[in-house]
Amino acid sequence: MDLRNGFDIKRYIRSIPDYPKPGIMFRDITTLLSNLHAFRAAVDELAWPFLRGEIDYVAGIEARGFILGGAVAHNLGRGFIPIRKKGKLPPPVVDIAYDLEYGTGVLEMQAGQGRLLLVDDVLATGGTLAASMVLSRQAGYVVQGIGVLIDIGIAPGFRCEDHVPRI
Repeated sequence: MDLRNGFDIKRYIRSIPDYPKPGIMFRDITTLLSNLHAFRAAVDELAWPFLRGEIDYVAGIEARGFILGGAVAHNLGRGFIPIRKKGKLPPPVVDIAYDLEYGTGVLEMQAGQGRLLLVDDVLATGGTLAASMVLSRQAGYVVQGIGVLIDIGIAPGFRCEDHVPRI
């Protein structure tokens, strides 16, 4: 089963209001991850546009992007690179500070070379994804594409095509 054949993963995603703080609508994918068919459909859908793409690595953005990104990397037969919060990777690392929907943060990754697919669970304001794109370039990678499970549609002015070519 996959989304190409009409499997609806939306029914496996819970919306939790006011979490982790008032005014935030949290998208919980744990129910999706625990369902064999929903998880498979989500991974297939994320990987599908990149089956013929020239991708060397899949990078997953902490934390839920790790789960999805690791599965997509396996599906595509590519290596996996974690993008982590500050202090979670051994040095040397490249880092970037950025604004979150509910605060600020710092992301890190280890330097390397190759063509990269970025994977995350949710595109909300676009801050984390945009920071990950810049970080990946600073670390020596060429961002070839992005894959997100949920696009909430509240990223004002954020257009993926402004940051990365479409495959």
